[in-house]
Amino acid sequence: MRAVFYWVLKTIVLGPLLRLVFRPWVTGLEHVPTAGGAILASNHLSFSDSIFLPLVVERKITFLAKADYFTGRGPKGRLTAAFFKLADQLPVDRAGGRASEAAIRTGLRVLRRGDLLGIYPEGTRSPDARLYRGKTGLARMALQAGVPVLPVAMVDTEKAQPIGHRIPTVTRVGVRIGKALDFSRYEGMEDDRFVLRAITDEIMYELMQLSGQEYVDVYAADMKERIAAAKRGRTVVLPGDPEDETDGQDGEPPAAAIG
Repeated sequence: MRAVFYWVLKTIVLGPLLRLVFRPWVTGLEHVPTAGGAILASNHLSFSDSIFLPLVVERKITFLAKADYFTGRGPKGRLTAAFFKLADQLPVDRAGGRASEAAIRTGLRVLRRGDLLGIYPEGTRSPDARLYRGKTGLARMALQAGVPVLPVAMVDTEKAQPIGHRIPTVTRVGVRIGKALDFSRYEGMEDDRFVLRAITDEIMYELMQLSGQEYVDVYAADMKERIAAAKRGRTVVLPGDPEDETDGQDGEPPAAAIG
């Protein structure tokens, strides 16, 4: 039922309309494997990223979406929940710790059945169209499943649907898909946090090159906290700030959420 809804939505209901209105362009489709599991690691500029990326890729993509999308209240919340469930997307808790482990297990199930898995390494949408530090759950899944990672740059989707805007703006959007990254040289090292950080940083570098975004070496969630605090007249010190006494340390939590 859900698989059927996914293809009906993509090819008959929503897909043709989106192609007509937003005229999405795409490069690098030849890098997407025709069969077998792979991770599509994308920057995250807009809610619509999860719509435009599957639209331009022929194979089905399963995203790990934040659990809030599946538990919304009111007409809009219920509609969003129904959409994600019927589109066969998977809810994950981004709280960290055990929730992160559960999210990784969920992602591994998708990859081991030979499907494409979509992940936003930043863990949340960028608050200002810059690229933020990636979380290492992505690297763990790539190593444990033994699959390639394809960097994906969404282009101008934040202009089509800015954060906080319900009504989209008609503008052309694009998708750049990079060459697959092979991390088989790190096989068996999925518990080494330094290896996981190195892999994640390599992926984020490729995303920076593809997207042309400015890179910020802090987590997007932390930056959002700083922005929210500033609106309340407070100050939040982030890792790497001059006031941060832990500057130079890795700062990665024991089980980083994958977002």
